[in-house]
Amino acid sequence: MAENSVVVVAPDKFKGSLSAPQVAEAVARGLREVVPDLDVRCVPVADGGDGTVDAAVAAGFVKVGRWVTGPVGRPVPASFAVRDKTAVVEVAAAAGLTLLDEPAPLEATSYGVGELLKAALDVGCTTIVLGLGGSACTDGGAGMLEALAKSSFSGVDLVLASDVDNPLLGPTGAAAVYGPQKGASPEQVEILEARLEAFAQRVGPEYAARPGAGAAGGIGFAALAVLGARFRPGIEVVLELVGFEEAVRDARLVVTGEGSLDAQTRHGKAPYGVVKASGDVPVVAVAGQCSVAPGELGLKAAYALLDIEPDVTRCMAQADSLLGVLGGRIARDWVSE
Repeated sequence: MAENSVVVVAPDKFKGSLSAPQVAEAVARGLREVVPDLDVRCVPVADGGDGTVDAAVAAGFVKVGRWVTGPVGRPVPASFAVRDKTAVVEVAAAAGLTLLDEPAPLEATSYGVGELLKAALDVGCTTIVLGLGGSACTDGGAGMLEALAKSSFSGVDLVLASDVDNPLLGPTGAAAVYGPQKGASPEQVEILEARLEAFAQRVGPEYAARPGAGAAGGIGFAALAVLGARFRPGIEVVLELVGFEEAVRDARLVVTGEGSLDAQTRHGKAPYGVVKASGDVPVVAVAGQCSVAPGELGLKAAYALLDIEPDVTRCMAQADSLLGVLGGRIARDWVSE
């Protein structure tokens, strides 16, 4: 084995199967089974969507729990992450699609997101990262603003972290693109678009075309227009939060990954961000499935679970053990000598 024996494992979650920390641990286990003395650094990542708080906690942030108003008004348990005066909050924790038993495209609210932001202010945070993925609502952030009516963001750096940069309105806006994913029919998309347009006219029409205004059903718009937020690519924000640059400095290999490596991976997804942040260190990836040539993503190789277990149901159920197998293959291909 070469003298430089550091491998950084920095995957995103495998949606519906394993969290990013679980993916990282499974790959690390496989690497160490082949090379027992290997220095493996697990640095789970996220792109601003659900899993961003998990990545922060894995990097040393403390998880703080609160009960908040869920997307259809019922109380739900949620959490955010805190370290020093920095908080990491996820839209999905309070207004996520996964919190619904059935879609509610016209009724879902972002009120609970405002409650989480208020909780972060209440514990003294002056930098707040708001991950914008996974929302069930298309309310333009109106509910969030209602919950924050008596809160001040003066002196607070509110950073919007997202893997999408859609505007609020129009054919590439929040209602048209993401409404159907939240259960909206074509007629309901038109209703949502009209609501968003009217809301934007009242709150700050000049912000509607800003990149990220359409993220999380328009929560991005309200945060930009009213709360003084700034928008950044989610993976860049998360890589800074988790200390990726320092972790990769003396590495010989980086292992990243996500559930599906495909044409969308180049557009704001975590693995592509990891590749760009890794400099000259070679990067390989693990995935549930891979439908794109690894080289197109800057990867040296990609290892897919479906190549081992072609049955999708079994593949998802056995993801942990299969990732261990792939970790072993990566160790043999790239580390052991």
